Amino acid sequence: MPLSIPAFVAKWQASTRTERSAAQEHYLDLCEALGQSRPGDVDPHGEFYTFERGAAKTGGGDGFADVWWRDRFAIEYKRKKKNLGEAYNQLFQYREDLGNPPLLTVTDDDHWEVHTNFTGTQKTVYCFSLADLLKYDPLPSSSFSALYILRAMFDDSDCLRPQRTTAHVTEAAAAEFAKLAKNLQAFGTPPEAAARFLMRLLFCLFAEDIGLLPGGLFSRLIEATRTRPTIFAELLKLLFAAMADGGSFGADDIAHFDGGLFNVADLGVPLLTAGDLDTLSRAAALDWASIEPAIFGTLFERSLDPGKRSQLGAHYTSRDDIGLVVEPVLMQPLRHRWAAVQAEAAAIISRREAASTASARKKAQDELAALLVGFQDEIARTRVLDPACGSGNFLYVALKRLLDLEKEVSVFAATSGLSALLPQVGPHQMYGIEVSTYAHELASIAVWIGYLQWLRDNGYLITDRPILKPLTNIQQMDAILGYNEAGMPVEPAWPEVEAIIGNPPFLGGKRLRTELGDSYVNGLFARYAGRVPREADLVTYWFERARQHLADGFVQRVGLIATQGIRGGANRKVLERIKSNGDIFFAYADRNWVLAGANVHVSIVGFDTGKEVNRQLDGQPVVTTNADLTASIDLTKAAILAENKGIAFMWVTKAGPHRHQAKVYSVRLLLRT
Repeated sequence: MPLSIPAFVAKWQASTRTERSAAQEHYLDLCEALGQSRPGDVDPHGEFYTFERGAAKTGGGDGFADVWWRDRFAIEYKRKKKNLGEAYNQLFQYREDLGNPPLLTVTDDDHWEVHTNFTGTQKTVYCFSLADLLKYDPLPSSSFSALYILRAMFDDSDCLRPQRTTAHVTEAAAAEFAKLAKNLQAFGTPPEAAARFLMRLLFCLFAEDIGLLPGGLFSRLIEATRTRPTIFAELLKLLFAAMADGGSFGADDIAHFDGGLFNVADLGVPLLTAGDLDTLSRAAALDWASIEPAIFGTLFERSLDPGKRSQLGAHYTSRDDIGLVVEPVLMQPLRHRWAAVQAEAAAIISRREAASTASARKKAQDELAALLVGFQDEIARTRVLDPACGSGNFLYVALKRLLDLEKEVSVFAATSGLSALLPQVGPHQMYGIEVSTYAHELASIAVWIGYLQWLRDNGYLITDRPILKPLTNIQQMDAILGYNEAGMPVEPAWPEVEAIIGNPPFLGGKRLRTELGDSYVNGLFARYAGRVPREADLVTYWFERARQHLADGFVQRVGLIATQGIRGGANRKVLERIKSNGDIFFAYADRNWVLAGANVHVSIVGFDTGKEVNRQLDGQPVVTTNADLTASIDLTKAAILAENKGIAFMWVTKAGPHRHQAKVYSVRLLLRT
């Protein structure tokens, strides 16, 4: 007679056996009680469903997952009353090599934690005990019973997929912070002080949820002082001071964070109201570990900057859209190089396997290690500049792509008989220029949060101290115009990097003067005379500045987004200059985009010195791309025919709501052949 659920519960509640002696029997009993097939019955060869599945750890080394069923789950057992958090961290480091199963489960035979591992969703943990299997009511904070969750592990893991995406979590967090920012502004807190204070609160919430602050510390502080704002402010100063240098806060040890964010000389804490603390309490209840870094900066900039709050709830640029620029400009050369390295590594591995002596095998092994470490160093030396970085979204996506590629190299090394390579890529490779106080503060935080989140999500321990390093390479300044000591307009210095990417601001026509002022515009015209026409859109100054940086040998590839109008008129002059001493290697002539919360059409242009031989236009291979972003006859070089002089002209062209009434007059044109 099959083992019943009550009998299963009774047997394992009474058990005091060790992990090693009990794990497989416990799992086989579970299969019997749930009416599920055993690993040996489903997969006799242990290819996709097995005990003791060998797996490489993300951070290096090898281990075993106690139970593994491909595309369903992995289970790690521990002895009763052992730390399940440690068990999860262990299983988490096997995750990549196990094919990223949707559920990661840990248990000590009595207590269970089922962690969701679905891409792009808020992480959820279902916790229950053996006793809960005898209850039919849903678990606290869940719509599922414990027995339902265990059955779903086997039959339909997708039904446990969290409904809230990371984007939803990020939007909710930004909305709560908008309320705090509005109140700080109403009480007269200066923008710089408000931005810095809110960044500290934001980072504390994130640090708590990824385990960098002791369990629930920040949330406990909020709850303990919700009706006593003055006490909250005093305790918060002490916490910030402890985070600045490392130390103690009450009975808790605080890690050394530093990074300039918790600078002791600047630990001001505005006095919040009881209502503000209620708002902060709601924010703390969100899963900050699941926020989406690719949209994080944009949403929080809108929530913090009074001038952008009207955009709350509007569209934002997605990670995939940003990838349209990052991939061809930054990653394509590295991926080509990686393909060549892999081919060279395969030849070395074959030579190593065929070697007849230990010394020959060691020589090949050392050669393989040098090759892979050398390419890892190439990735770690790659610097990226966004000269209009806003709140850091392009920089985060670039950093993540570099980290992902570096991890590919590390996994390749581990599976080729070498030790796994620890990450060397980091925020120090990201350079930014931004004029807005709010956006500048956010850019540094967005990059750091994205980096720490990547480490955690990929199974690497965050052991560096201080945890944060000052990101002085993200500068708050104007990227295209400055003044020297004599008051003359100059071009601000840009750092030497391998790639420039970004989405500079669009502004044309009369708005150039009305929004920037006569003095600023006159300075632009004076500095860029002969290089950028006065009628050109503001975005073209970034193109010209990047072109000059390329010509000076300070960057290798550039990819920028522009108004669609860059293809014609005065705007096109900057593309013609790019073509005169370099070339356009990829472009989108007309692409949907999101700008200031609205859907618009843009052009995307990637250019270099002409070194790139593979060229694309609108996703298709082309021989060349003209300055008007076409690949056919280059009409930008069309000349005026003397024979046509004085025989054709344009009549009055009407605009506005009655433009359909405009008349066009044409006459015979002479064509020269």
